[in-house]
This record gives sequence, C-alpha cells and structure tokens, in this order.
Amino acid sequence: MRIFNFTTETQKHREKIKISVSLCLYGLMFLFVPTLSAQKLALLVPEKTEQSVNYAGKLETSLSAKLKILDASLSETAFRAENYENPFNLTTGESKIIGARVGCDYFLLVKAINQRRSTFAKAEFYESYAVVYVASARTGRLVFWKLKSFEAKTPAAADKELFASVDNLSTEIYEKLKAVGAEELNEKRAQNIEELPAEDSAEAKNFRPPLPYQRIKPEYTPLASLYFVEATVDIEIEVDASGKLLKTEIVRWAGFGLDESVTETIRRMQWRPASRNGKSLPMRVLLRYNFKKIEKD
Repeated sequence: MRIFNFTTETQKHREKIKISVSLCLYGLMFLFVPTLSAQKLALLVPEKTEQSVNYAGKLETSLSAKLKILDASLSETAFRAENYENPFNLTTGESKIIGARVGCDYFLLVKAINQRRSTFAKAEFYESYAVVYVASARTGRLVFWKLKSFEAKTPAAADKELFASVDNLSTEIYEKLKAVGAEELNEKRAQNIEELPAEDSAEAKNFRPPLPYQRIKPEYTPLASLYFVEATVDIEIEVDASGKLLKTEIVRWAGFGLDESVTETIRRMQWRPASRNGKSLPMRVLLRYNFKKIEKD
C-alpha cells in the first residue's frame, strides 16, 4: 500500500511537471510570434506639403491607438538618407533598406493634395485626395495601397470630407496588417531555381531564355491616367521546364492598379521554356514595364 501511494503521488508529480513544461514551451513559442501591437510602424511624408503633413499627422493619431508608431522626425531623417528619386515607386530591395534604416516592421508613404478640376460633364470643382502606400520591411512588398478622394464645390469642403475618412482608413490598414503578419510568418521559402546567366558567362553559352509566344501589353489603367502617374513595374516570374508559369511577384511596385495590370497580363501569356544545349530547364526572370501618360494632340 505504501508503495502504491508513492507511485501514485509520483505519477501526479510527473504530470504536473509535464504540464508546467508544456506551458513554459507554449509561453516561449508565444514570445517568438510578434503580435501586431508590438510591430513598429513608421509614417513617412516624401513631399512635405502642408496638405500631406496635416493628413499624415491625423492618420498617425488614429493609428497610434492601435499600433506602435515610431518617432516621425527620426524616421524621416533615416528615410531621407537614402534619397530615392521616386519614393512612391520603390523596389522590394529598396523598401527593405528603408525598413532597416528606420528600424520598423512596416512603413507608410503618404501624399495628400487639394486641386481644382473641371470636366465636360461637370462644372469646376475641387478634389481633395490622399494616396497611402504601406510596405513591409521584411519582404519589401507593397502590402496595402489606397486612394481616398472627395469632391466638393470649395477646397475646404473637400478637405473636410477627406480628413473625416481617416479613421476608416486606419482601420483598413490595421486589419490588413493583421492578415499580412500571419501570411509572412507562414510563408514558404523561395525554391532554388536558376536565374538568367550573365551574357559573357559560361552558362550563357547555347542558352535561350523563356519567352512568351505572344507579347501582350499591360493596360495603363484609367486611374493611373487620371492622376498622370509615371512609374516602372518590375515583376519576377518563374517558368518551369514545360513552359508553365509557376509564380509571379512584383518586385518594383507602383500602385494605381498598375501592379495588378502587369500581373494579370503576364498570367494571360503562354510561355516557351528556357533551354540550354537544347534541354529545357526551369528559370526565374525579371520583366520590366514602363508606364507614362501620352498626351494626344
């Protein structure tokens, strides 16, 4: 009986130890999964107009209730050290550099403008709009893009509507970052696939790159045309040995629907696979598309 009781108590003790260890391991695992509230966000205003600064300030106030916002002056100093020609048309590599410089997990690029407009269908009016880009410092990708635009008879009335929409926008950003954070943690590593060889290298001998059987031009979207957007979109694609398109990824983003336009166009094309010495092989290549509004005479 004595031995039985000892054994029973020992089993209970062991079970308690197991539970304690499990809880500790769970706690440690939880520590390594960053919550969104712990993620650091930087708001950047590349064009220091009064409208942009005021809008970014209101957006920062709204977001600070949900996320950790870095000091604006320090973030701006680190950002401007890179001096990119078009900060609204960055590559994923440039975005990673900005994220590392600033010390953030995500950064926002904000631009706001109030302008007078007129159309054939409408008399003179004022448009107040804001463009917000959200990029991941981890992947460099554009994870969120939004244009908020309001029209009114006076500049003040248009501004009032734009600034009143800030809280809704900050909620959209917050919800998007929650989803993106989970996706980035679960993302699989890129597969090992050959890239285009240098022209004078040994690998370039008897090499033929993957090519579409028919080239299709991506649409310059009506939204990009309306705002006179000039941008370059770079896209990486992976084509297998049979010519099947395996993956596409935008590696220089532009917003205004141009990234989606390029991606959709690439997916509509039929591809001839790369080959070396007559043997087909999988390949990753970079494609570039330049967009600019051409005024008609």
